[in-house]
Amino acid sequence: MHSFQIGILGATGAVGQKFIRLLQEHPWFTIKALGASERSSGKKYSEAVHWIEPIELPLEVAEIKVDDCDPSAFSGVDFVFSGLDSSVATEIERNFAEAGIPVISNAKNYRMDESVPLMIPEVNPGHADLIKTQTFSSDGSGWIVTNPNCVSVPLAMSLKPLQDEFGVSSVVVTSMQSVSGAGYPGVPSLDIIANVVPFIGGEEDKIQTESAKLLGTLGSGTVDFAKMDIQATAVRVPTIEGHLLSVSAGLLDTPSTLEDVSRAITEWESPIADLDLPSSPEKPVKLYTENRFPQPRLHTDREGGMQTAIGRLRKGTVLDIGYVTMAHNTVRGAAGGAILNAELLVAKEYIK
Repeated sequence: MHSFQIGILGATGAVGQKFIRLLQEHPWFTIKALGASERSSGKKYSEAVHWIEPIELPLEVAEIKVDDCDPSAFSGVDFVFSGLDSSVATEIERNFAEAGIPVISNAKNYRMDESVPLMIPEVNPGHADLIKTQTFSSDGSGWIVTNPNCVSVPLAMSLKPLQDEFGVSSVVVTSMQSVSGAGYPGVPSLDIIANVVPFIGGEEDKIQTESAKLLGTLGSGTVDFAKMDIQATAVRVPTIEGHLLSVSAGLLDTPSTLEDVSRAITEWESPIADLDLPSSPEKPVKLYTENRFPQPRLHTDREGGMQTAIGRLRKGTVLDIGYVTMAHNTVRGAAGGAILNAELLVAKEYIK
């Protein structure tokens, strides 16, 4: 039985709240400390937070005093989850790592650092070994691990079975991203109600570079990015949860039939299936054969929001195949993905 005391940075924000919700009754992790901005510091969490999760604020968390995001206030924690805004995450996360407190981050700031793992446990669990190259703390006790952008997750998860079986040469992806991906309070209502916004600043570059790192191979202390061309378009749509992607992919080895592609997806085995991690979905990738599936309203919450759905699989006319894929952006693509990273790092004994 594992028992770890954890802290949450950015605890009053949307991602921080999602961490709190998902960690209720977690068998391994117990919330001990919460960090937020100066205006929240010193208050009880119930006084500092504008709670937006669809459950009651847990009583045991409501009474915790919120501290500054300073390592000295987090003595006794085994590691921290970071839901910090990117505007402050660089310095704060580095301070914690330098103080010997591991950081498992949802922020974008260190994702492209060559010594920092950018991880989806079912896609690239071996990249955790990059931790050994980090020099944040002199004794190696402090380090940073990140999880990807909420679109990179379903894209990489859906491409992984294809990459393993056929190789992938090129990808064209259009993401239809829900409003919760913009955080709280998010997109102004007059911009998004009965409308579609065909641009999300900074998203397309992240989708392209992060997916190549996730699907890359670990060399001697660095990741060799996957050699595939990726073109992304990011669009905001008026759904609440779940990012839906339209994907076309060129394959290195052309499959004989579409059934070969379907078989590669349905028979793909997760490399962490035997670790029995608490947040790991029984079926991380599910292929739907109904033409109208997947849909955000129907499928976002499958397997606790941790499953990646694939549907509309078909032969392509420009590239080899086309399909749609979807995942829960604030669970699988944010807090839930970070928690699964932590569980993997416990199993690999990076967290002790």
